Amino acid sequence: MTTTAPTFLAPTTESRDYLPLLKWLLVMVLTAFGFLVLWYFGLVQTMIALDRTKMSVVILAVFIATSLHCLYQTVLVSRELVASRRVREAVVAAAGGALSVQDGRIVTAQGQALEPGVVTTHIANLFAKARTFGSGNFDQTVLLRSLADQLRSREKLGWFVSESLLRLALLGTAIGFILMLIPLAELNAFDVETLRQTLTGMSDGMAIALTITVAGITTALLLKFEYYLLDEAIADLFREVTEITEVHVIPTFERRSDVPRAESV
Repeated sequence: MTTTAPTFLAPTTESRDYLPLLKWLLVMVLTAFGFLVLWYFGLVQTMIALDRTKMSVVILAVFIATSLHCLYQTVLVSRELVASRRVREAVVAAAGGALSVQDGRIVTAQGQALEPGVVTTHIANLFAKARTFGSGNFDQTVLLRSLADQLRSREKLGWFVSESLLRLALLGTAIGFILMLIPLAELNAFDVETLRQTLTGMSDGMAIALTITVAGITTALLLKFEYYLLDEAIADLFREVTEITEVHVIPTFERRSDVPRAESV
């Protein structure tokens, strides 16, 4: 059964394009609920109190900022999916009729301008390349690779930050063990009070190590999942652009090699 988004986000015909945004919201709602549960039981306060380095607070702040970046990119990709769907409808409605460039816009034979977006920009680039196209098979491989790199750049920050959080978790573990071993290095007596202070210092170091490790690994996994969903949405957008151009646009270049000089197909 096909899942569709609620119509309060967009008309029914566009609701499916906002599924990436709804998935992000679902992940964030579950994350916020889990955080509130931990806060209710005092585990978050305990974590912050035990971490003298405050690295866990920094990790949480970085996680929140990067999640907002993922939200922004998800909204952009959802809007591009809406635009690509409208472009597909306009091109299909033209029924293989001519497209043309007018005042920098791509216009169908019926005079309808294509929705601005990634797919329309890609079609404009195809027009620019078609001016030098003679005959035979029109190859858009280079332009598609360039488009893929452009789309993938939207998620590079998220992958970098998630890997960095894992490294911070390892760094926090190392710092915690160092702090745990310092009391042992300073141990010069074996009376009860000295041993008690030593064990207290070791416990503090272990608490720091575990706190930073848990915070780093948890936030890194959540970020990876968020950007995995974004990656899926970007793949859908790229597939939509490829299908529109390969099925509806490029065949017209190959059938009518004289038209590109007049900036229409």
